[in-house]
Parts: sequence; structure tokens; C-alpha cells
Amino acid sequence: MTHIAVTEDDEPTGGFGPAADAEQRLDGTLVDAEFGYRVAQFYFHEAELLDEGRYSDWLEVFDDDLHYWLPTRSNRTRRQQALAVAQPGEAAFYDETKDSLAWRIRRYDSGMAWSEDPPSRTRHLISNVSVRHKGEPEVAGPREYTARSAFLVYRSRLEREVDLYAGSRTDILRLHADGALRVAKRTILLESNVLLAKNISTFF
Repeated sequence: MTHIAVTEDDEPTGGFGPAADAEQRLDGTLVDAEFGYRVAQFYFHEAELLDEGRYSDWLEVFDDDLHYWLPTRSNRTRRQQALAVAQPGEAAFYDETKDSLAWRIRRYDSGMAWSEDPPSRTRHLISNVSVRHKGEPEVAGPREYTARSAFLVYRSRLEREVDLYAGSRTDILRLHADGALRVAKRTILLESNVLLAKNISTFF
């Protein structure tokens, strides 16, 4: 799907784009073990919601200003890796807000989403959770953290449709004054650059 020819004009001029940054490094100090455990449990609960098809409940893990982004990838030479992930505004499998995710979910129940009727069965395995402080702790407003996790998602539908997705998620998490933890931004990177599935109706 995304076999992009490499030319000299594609040479990066230095630095990494936002998507490449999200993939390659996280800044900030690690949180303590107690909060790291809480975030891991938050992700495990989210995985249960997805695997049980409780999508309306799943939406509640996100803040209202959510950006949910799954950019495409392309095969590049080693020195051009900064260009291997599509930038904001370029091709993406998902480039969603909370409202547009809600619209997708409502469509599942409309009888018009043929790719999910009968629905898929999924199992989300979440691991390698790493959580870091974002910004200065004394800043007013919700406390923010950067969290990265790895996932392996098995999807089965009907008798013969089986898909396997592997990748990572980099989240901006907000801890609100009422103690609620929500995702404000999610960047998803799949390890494959060509989707072999017939469609993509799986959330990560």
C-alpha cells in the first residue's frame, strides 16, 4: 500500500519529525512504581473494554480534546528513518477526535457496518508499559504524563478471517483533580507498513 520510492530529495534536513520522535524517544523521569502500576491497570482495563465490545465505555478513557492517530509507515533506508512515518496531515489509518470515534462506534450498531456484522472477536495483549513525568510538576491544571506501551492484537471473524497486529502506543495521559486518568493524545505505530487485513475496524 505504501511502497514509496526513495530519492535524494527525500534526504532529511536534520532532526526528526513528530511521529519519529514519538517512536524513538521519551523525555522525562520515570514515575514511581505505584503510579506505574496504576497506569498498567488502566491499560489492562481498557483492553478488557475493547475485547468485550464495550466501545461506549471505552470512549470514557479519553479526554474531550483527544487526538487518536495511526499514521502510515513506508520502507526507507537506514539513514532515512526520520521519513519512515507519515507526518501530521499526511496519510493515516486513523486520524480521529473523540467525536469521530463516537461516530464510528455508532455506525457499528447501525446495521450498515458490514465489516463488523457479525462482529470481530479480539484479544488485546498490552505490555512494556513505561510512564514518565511530562513538564514541571508544579504547573497548574491536570498533571500530564507520557506513557508508552506495546501491544499484540489478535482478531478473528467468521470462520477464516484472522489478523494479527503488533505495535506501540505513545500516550499523553492526564491525571485530573478528581483522580480520573484519561488519554489526551494517542499515537499508534504498527510494525507492518502494509495492512494485510481486508479492512481496519480494530481499535488499539
